[in-house]
Amino acid sequence: MDQLRAMKVFAKVIDEGGFARAARALDAAPPVVTRMVAELEAHLGARLLNRTTRSIALTEVGEAYLEKVRAILIEVEEAEALASESATEARGHVRILCPPAVAVHQLAKHLPRFRATHPQVTLEIAAPGPVETVDESFDITILAVRGPLQGDFVARRLARSEVIVCASPEYLDRRGRPSHPSELVGHEAMLPPISELQRGLTFVSGTWGDDASGGETYTVVIAGRAALSTSHIDTMYAAALAGLGVAGLPSFVVEDALLEQALERVLPAWRLFDSTLWAAMPTRKHVPARTRAFLDFLVQTFGGEDRDPWLAAARCETARR
Repeated sequence: MDQLRAMKVFAKVIDEGGFARAARALDAAPPVVTRMVAELEAHLGARLLNRTTRSIALTEVGEAYLEKVRAILIEVEEAEALASESATEARGHVRILCPPAVAVHQLAKHLPRFRATHPQVTLEIAAPGPVETVDESFDITILAVRGPLQGDFVARRLARSEVIVCASPEYLDRRGRPSHPSELVGHEAMLPPISELQRGLTFVSGTWGDDASGGETYTVVIAGRAALSTSHIDTMYAAALAGLGVAGLPSFVVEDALLEQALERVLPAWRLFDSTLWAAMPTRKHVPARTRAFLDFLVQTFGGEDRDPWLAAARCETARR
């Protein structure tokens, strides 16, 4: 027995004043309506209606039961309306997982604009550390991936970010501005832990896409100890701002510093490597409007193309050779 349906039929019988009228209102056969009420009574082990050939009347138990049924049906209707509304109207809570540097340097500064457009949506951002794959406990996972994207999930490209060499203008005024990667030897360098470097830092010249095929590569081996070795991007970023030396940093981290001329791009015709930022979801089925709204906002904000919007904004894209 479909108990919820039987409760709806029982309430309709009372509202319409009889089985035949309820059957017409429900577009059902009268015997079906009669049987469903009888099955409901059998399930409950109590008589809900006193029947005569001309009328029906609620029993004492039936009257108390009807009151509870009406309250339940109202809650069901409200829940259905809320679920339907969530698929069409952006409201509710969205949980996002992303790398800390993305949260700090990109998401945070764009959130007021999203909030102004979607005031009924609340956001929860988790940024515990590197994000390597989609976490199904989050609505959206932001990934920074080198190479092809792999995994059983749905993803939309946000942008490409180049890792470039930067330093403060004060440091470069003091130590000089390299014009070729070979001239980095002897500079104060900030690097990931040596175990992550393998053979050294490989620079690539030229542009991306079809124009990149003829680009020159050059590997720099930093002899001795670096001025700073850390895998924490924001520590390296802060040290570069303070004038400690040159550092390889993602463009989405240094965008504001480049715009404010607090950092200067070194070797503008060369890049280290790139990563692509993706916004990924575990599935495309039944995506709430709130999640779609934030996903569309991310794509609109960052462009959704295979290009680096942060270097373009700072007017220091990798120079053609």
